[in-house]
Amino acid sequence: MPEARPAPAPAALFAFLDAHAIAHSTLEHPPVFRVEEGQAIKAALPGGHSKNLFLKDAKGQLWLICALGNTRVDLKKTAAVIGSAKLSFGSETLLYEVLGVTPGSVTVFALIHDKARRVRLVMDQALLDSDPVNFHPLTNTATTTVSAEGLKTFLAALDVSYQAVDFAALVME
Repeated sequence: MPEARPAPAPAALFAFLDAHAIAHSTLEHPPVFRVEEGQAIKAALPGGHSKNLFLKDAKGQLWLICALGNTRVDLKKTAAVIGSAKLSFGSETLLYEVLGVTPGSVTVFALIHDKARRVRLVMDQALLDSDPVNFHPLTNTATTTVSAEGLKTFLAALDVSYQAVDFAALVME
């Protein structure tokens, strides 16, 4: 078991969003570790709510999949579509080393810590089509809302590209 680590403060993230003129609002709440635990929170916030998977493939490439919370992500089918080797979940230690967050707090916003750009981003098309979108702000004790355009501005400011995948269509295959 990895040693306890301090949770990152979202203040630097909020300053980054402000510096790039990305409007945002944040709702603080009790810790949420799994998508199904946050139903009351989701009811209070409009838009697409995310689930985020930190993965590593059999060749060592790191991946972050951001999907709508109710989207089924089949890792075997996803690997074939995104061109990765077999996918499995990244370790807690690797997650903290690369994205600076702990399990339960995985978020697209954590890419702000990936200075070496080790992580490849995969976005659920349904999440991209949602507006606004909701993610944890580096901690699972809050949810931050940005517009779909604000999310794209955030990624562009980090010089992070993404691959869009229609996960709903993958499930149907």
